[in-house]
Amino acid sequence: MTTMPITRALARLAPVGLAELVDRAALQTRVDRKYLVPTEALPRLLDQLSPYAKALDIDGERTFRYESVYFDTPRLASYYCAAYRRRRRFKVRTRTYLDSGECWLEVKISGARGSITKHRLPYHSRDCGTVHPGRDFVDEALGRESIGPETASSLDPVLVTDYHRATLLLPGTLSRVTIDTELSWRDADSTLRLPHLAVVETKTASAATPVDRMLWQRGLRPARISKYATGLAALRHDLPDVPWRRTLRRHFRGVASSVDPTPTMSHRPEQEASCV
Repeated sequence: MTTMPITRALARLAPVGLAELVDRAALQTRVDRKYLVPTEALPRLLDQLSPYAKALDIDGERTFRYESVYFDTPRLASYYCAAYRRRRRFKVRTRTYLDSGECWLEVKISGARGSITKHRLPYHSRDCGTVHPGRDFVDEALGRESIGPETASSLDPVLVTDYHRATLLLPGTLSRVTIDTELSWRDADSTLRLPHLAVVETKTASAATPVDRMLWQRGLRPARISKYATGLAALRHDLPDVPWRRTLRRHFRGVASSVDPTPTMSHRPEQEASCV
């Protein structure tokens, strides 16, 4: 995808600053709905949203580059929690905002009824490939919720995702929408890119947003996709993939991938793991 069509459509929305966005819709505990939308459909969707949405604007820019590094145990406990549809599961990652250099260490915990709680720690971008400086924070967050790997388990980098993100505030519902484009995933052996597909995610306290309703009217329904687990399943066909099989078949399989060795990462033994 080229960013130009979405850039022009975003420019037609009213702006909102980061402070107001965080103040009005931080939503650290929330319900997320994800949709896979052809990028060619985004400009019209954004035009329809203009009465309801404001676009995050920082110094005149409305799309921003993200990189996330996901960490897992040697037995892929985080991945298998998702693959086996454990109700309570966790993810550990660093997220770097490449345009500003800001970096966070994050622990996401999924609970009952699809609610998600996110814990964040400011992090140095030079440490984005390791959890070592923030391991106490990770253990405390997981321990507080009685979830996660055994205390002594290592957490090593397994997957890296890159994408461009635009963020919308829907003031009427105090909710947010993120639109991720130019998606790519890479592990130790290969890189997968989906240039013609966007992940549109609505983030709300509970109720559906105008974006959800517009997408439903177009016949689009929430899709099972996790940037970590689905991406890793797409790259590693030896892993169980039942929750995302339809998504993988429709949108990932058959997409040309390119070899992109990443010496700092290594494959883990393929073993079932428990997550609690």
